[in-house]
Amino acid sequence: MAKGFLARHAGAALAASLALTIAGGAAFAAAKIAVITPYLAQPGTQFYVEAFQEAAKANGWDVNVIDTKGDAAAVISRIEDVSNQKVDAIVINVDPGQVGAGLETAKNAGIPVFGMDAGASPLLVTNVTSNGYAMASDTAAYVANRINGKGNVVMFVYDAFPPVHSRDIIADAIFKNYPDIKVLSRVTPDVKDGGIADSRAKMEAILAANPAKGSVAAVWAAWDQPALGALQAIEAAGRGDEGIVITGIDANPQAREAIAKGGNFEASMAQDFKGIGHTTADAVKRYLAGEKIKQSVIYVPTRLITSASVKE
Repeated sequence: MAKGFLARHAGAALAASLALTIAGGAAFAAAKIAVITPYLAQPGTQFYVEAFQEAAKANGWDVNVIDTKGDAAAVISRIEDVSNQKVDAIVINVDPGQVGAGLETAKNAGIPVFGMDAGASPLLVTNVTSNGYAMASDTAAYVANRINGKGNVVMFVYDAFPPVHSRDIIADAIFKNYPDIKVLSRVTPDVKDGGIADSRAKMEAILAANPAKGSVAAVWAAWDQPALGALQAIEAAGRGDEGIVITGIDANPQAREAIAKGGNFEASMAQDFKGIGHTTADAVKRYLAGEKIKQSVIYVPTRLITSASVKE
């Protein structure tokens, strides 16, 4: 790919000069990178796209961010478009399994594709993400411990996106270790508006169907927006004093604010969104410089946020 980049942007003499520059660790000044996602409405996605852009600017890259606004299928067409435009690399934030046709087009065009919190695929150079298994394990274990291993749990999931689906798989496994924990409902909210409003509506329906105090012990959410929506529903129903425990994943600003108040929303996992964006940019840079990326998945560290640590 590095040779193809040089061939597209310079003659032999300039290519040799650029190769020397690359060897010294400098960025490709003329690199054109496309970032494609259907999830730009999600705060986490916004944060690591911004971080990627920040790193790209430092590298002198020309970055085009394309938001398909919740339409995962449209990503295929956008990948095909930018492949025809001969960009130097593509970064996706979507399930690779949903956009295989687009990835094949990029492969045939000799354009490398990187995942930024996407999913593993042989058609990707690598996928940079948080360890969803570890995050789900920590939050599900937190819930199980807080409710003393018994009670009804509502789970908010999104199985269409592998990095999120992996979380509920692990949470299910954790809860199954406790015979007195029952998953009362598995909810998949509409994420086009970010997920808060629809999660609130669905949680309101669950609370109405389970009016008795203590009938809902906890809400485990695979990301923060459903947790925030559930919190709104619980507070609006006047059931905040029941001790319903809520956990999320991402620790976005709204979630941190809710956790800091010391109410029902008790914990979330802080992903290093800036780290994901910067690490993805670093992987692109190293690949364009001719390095073989050996890891199919690159994990960026996370940590549990509670009211005791939210201000750290």
